[in-house]
Amino acid sequence: MKPVLENYRTAPIDEKLRAVLGLLDTFTLQPELLTPDDVRAVLALGVTKEAIRDAFYVAFLFNTYDRLADTLGWELPDRAYYLKAGQRLLHHGYR
Repeated sequence: MKPVLENYRTAPIDEKLRAVLGLLDTFTLQPELLTPDDVRAVLALGVTKEAIRDAFYVAFLFNTYDRLADTLGWELPDRAYYLKAGQRLLHHGYR
């Protein structure tokens, strides 16, 4: 996971995942540059429309939360909260 976080472009991952991450990179950092051809290229690799849609939904939500947090100066919980929340998600999912 660390190589992906450091640089998804050079990380040892599947090309489909790399392509989806590239779409999300553009969507997040330069949305004005995102075109239908970018999505078509990922579809051509065999990524499904549903997978691309789901990736965009997740990115949209995280981008929105991140921008709200920055704008409103939200405080982050302490590390113990994240460990507990992670265990809850692992065992119960997003319910």
